[in-house]
Amino acid sequence: MSGRSESTDFVEALARGLDILRSFSSSRPRMSLAEVAAATGLARPTARRLLLTLAELGYVRQADREFELTVRVIDLGMSYVDSLGLWDIARPHLEALVGRTGESSSMAQLDGSDIVYTARVSVPKIIALRVEIGTRFPAAVTSQGKVLLAGLSEEELGAALDAPSRSPVRIAPVDRAKLRDELEGVRDRGWAVADEELAPGIRSIAAPVKDEAGRTTSTVNVTVHAAETSLDDLVDNHLPYLLKTASEISADWARWRRRPHVEQPAD
Repeated sequence: MSGRSESTDFVEALARGLDILRSFSSSRPRMSLAEVAAATGLARPTARRLLLTLAELGYVRQADREFELTVRVIDLGMSYVDSLGLWDIARPHLEALVGRTGESSSMAQLDGSDIVYTARVSVPKIIALRVEIGTRFPAAVTSQGKVLLAGLSEEELGAALDAPSRSPVRIAPVDRAKLRDELEGVRDRGWAVADEELAPGIRSIAAPVKDEAGRTTSTVNVTVHAAETSLDDLVDNHLPYLLKTASEISADWARWRRRPHVEQPAD
């Protein structure tokens, strides 16, 4: 790996860190230290130091003896979302959902104990909290967070809740027994609500977006102002459109992931 550039300004350590980030893919979402070293051509001690540095910065997490990317790599110019292609797939579906409901819709993924917004189509309404791509909220008090947490194993759920939140929104300590009971209901019915839990006046409902293996990889929601839309209206009127949208995005996403990959000839 050394000596790839003759420029005196070239920083080899940075290049090696990027090599590690790029070594993860849809076919290799988790890798051991040995696998990362083999994929990047780095010596194991070097790969270990770089992985631990990336983990400390929040771009990689360690689960048992394997490493995986976190959603925080979205901070690197949206490279994570762009590489997935999920936004391009979801955009027309979100726009259609907003057209039917007249309410804002977003997508998010889980990063530790937070959700991170990865896509959004909004309508001009005043809400208590500003939301944009990259916004973080504590997962336990959001509809999207509950859906994402419900998709985790018991071990993964504990690790997620143990992770310190990096959201500017502060919440009371989570009652884990109560949350686990709620997540059981979310798993059974396939959607979740948050009724003014994140902030007064904010009510939302969310459904899972799944990959070709049936794993929840993202979520889509509808957010309303509590003074305008009751919980019953949200469930009765908006949920059917939301579930249809989530199903369509999941189906298109699975087809995109199963597409044949064509190798481009080298120049």
